[in-house]
Amino acid sequence: MEEYDFLVIGSGSGLDVANAAANQGQSVAVVEKGRLGGTCLNRGCIPSKKLLYHADVVETIERADEFGIDATVDDVAFADIVRDVTEDVHGSSDSIRRGLHSSDRIDLYEAKAHFVDERTLELSGGEADESRLRADTVLVAAGTRPAVPNMDGIDDVDYLTSTEALQLQTPPDRLVIVGGGYIAAELAQFFGTFDSDVSIVSRRPNMLPDADEEVSAAFTERYADRFDVHAGYEAAAVSRDGGSITVEARSYTYSDGGGTRGDERLTVTGDELLVAAGRIPNTDTLNLEAAGVETDADGFIQTDEYLRTTADGVWALGDIVGEYLLKHNANHEARTVTRNLFGDDLVPADYSAMPFAVFASPEVAGVGLTEQELRATDREYAKRVYPYEETARGSAMHAEGFVKPLIDTEGKILGCHIIGPGASSLIQEVVVAMTAGTGTVHDIRQSVHIHPALPEVVQRAFSGQFTLGDGHDHDHHHNDDPGHTHDHGHDHAPEE
Repeated sequence: MEEYDFLVIGSGSGLDVANAAANQGQSVAVVEKGRLGGTCLNRGCIPSKKLLYHADVVETIERADEFGIDATVDDVAFADIVRDVTEDVHGSSDSIRRGLHSSDRIDLYEAKAHFVDERTLELSGGEADESRLRADTVLVAAGTRPAVPNMDGIDDVDYLTSTEALQLQTPPDRLVIVGGGYIAAELAQFFGTFDSDVSIVSRRPNMLPDADEEVSAAFTERYADRFDVHAGYEAAAVSRDGGSITVEARSYTYSDGGGTRGDERLTVTGDELLVAAGRIPNTDTLNLEAAGVETDADGFIQTDEYLRTTADGVWALGDIVGEYLLKHNANHEARTVTRNLFGDDLVPADYSAMPFAVFASPEVAGVGLTEQELRATDREYAKRVYPYEETARGSAMHAEGFVKPLIDTEGKILGCHIIGPGASSLIQEVVVAMTAGTGTVHDIRQSVHIHPALPEVVQRAFSGQFTLGDGHDHDHHHNDDPGHTHDHGHDHAPEE
């Protein structure tokens, strides 16, 4: 049995902690059963965003006539685009692999692993098949995989998940997507831009159900203009007949965390089926019971606020913890674990200003609490919805969308939600204000914003008059209250 000071399962953000341990002079091992670099690099945010940027370029050209420009897309080298992205991603993964194999500080085991005892793993596959490793400290960062809903006939048909869809070299003529979250939204944007007829079956009443309710409703409306969207339907069965695949769905009413199936039914037919119904943790492959590591009802690893599991000497981070299934969150958690392992004091992971973004069209981003979350707490709050088009840059761009800040009655920022061009960049100003500033509207109001630039839409959203979010829509007009201020006539026309 090989003994180490530190061992990490997974080669995504867990590698950051492995490198930190090696820098401390510890003996370190990394166990990875797939390509090096984790989900984000190989099957997630990196390849998807590289592909989506190509779609953004096509969409820009196709909108040129709105600006008096005659431009057309005559041809798209779709297969070349996908191959280039895949080769680039694989090149980065191979570089990580070569670096680890050549390192004299970290041992890489390319194999599957499962626990057989406390902080003890057995490997399967590869050159170290059936060997065992033990470490004083183990970090579980083994990620998630696509979830496949329980549909009749799903085991008898070929279907795509995001993993296969990102390497598909020919866009299907007709694509059926089951799911309504960010993966479904982004892949619908990609294939739809490249001329696939897209149908979406989503059991929630709106797509992007974890976003703020006004944002998700606006997003669903925009997608329904482009695609065949069946929101409020649950996929129940799937079958293939020759070259066609058919999804049978039934109506679904979702409320208060649960749902009720209805009697209304529909069928959707396409050439390919993409299952984008969320992700499940890889905990079921690790035999965590042998290590004393407990999971929650959904299979995610339970940790305390410092990211320690229920087993002594075992830590966890990233998607397998299930706090936020986002790469930047995994990186944040890696910094937290590193600090707690090698620093002087334990510091909890801070999720108070964790942003997210959806790189679809329209783009969506948010941070903090949503209005539906605030309403469920009975906490008094104020809100504002400010459109892009009422700024000079937004008007020039013919930009649809809005910024929606949520604050408490003292002006503290509780959340902010954006739908429209550049949302993933615009939200960052709010994140910094919530994290590094006073956390109030003053951080944004008092900062000088370039004119005429798109960030003015955020400044103006936070600078105008808020209304109480209690359903009565009444305004407070107290100049000494940072949460409720007058418009002073600046919010109803584009700037000049």
